[in-house]
Amino acid sequence: MGLDLRQVSRAISFALRHEPWLYELELDEQGWTSVDELLSALRNERKAWRDLNEDDLARMIATSTKRRHEIDNGRIRALYGHSIPGKLSKSPTAPPEILYHGTAPGALASIRESGLQPMRRQYVHLSADEATAVQVGSRKADQPVILRILARQAYADGVPFYKGNEQVWLADHVPPEHIEGL
Repeated sequence: MGLDLRQVSRAISFALRHEPWLYELELDEQGWTSVDELLSALRNERKAWRDLNEDDLARMIATSTKRRHEIDNGRIRALYGHSIPGKLSKSPTAPPEILYHGTAPGALASIRESGLQPMRRQYVHLSADEATAVQVGSRKADQPVILRILARQAYADGVPFYKGNEQVWLADHVPPEHIEGL
């Protein structure tokens, strides 16, 4: 039986997004850590991973349906989804004209009042297309509400956006005046 890259991806996501201290990893201000240190921690985690190497991690990233991690110069990081204390540093980037956010109908009153907030995450997660927003929103409700974010206008009005990957954009907060569908 071969290496289950989905299990490896889940473990890496947990380690880099949520509890790096359980794996004795130190993340820098942009979320990077040493590939060698991560591999060592994962090899200790499960016997099946004792031969895990950087090529396996590169294959995991290349075959993933969503780009969640990146490797560069002997370092690895999760691109988004962090819940660790302290905010990871990201550089603002001009977003597309429209982004989307899938949510539960019960959240609309709060969003009307305060806009989109990161809740237990470091950033608000936004989708580049409506289909991805439906998929994300379906985790929150059987009949999710899909909000249209006037991202380019919000950016022009001073709201910073950050690119997570091709499908995921991040923001510190999105004011209600930049949200359609409320």
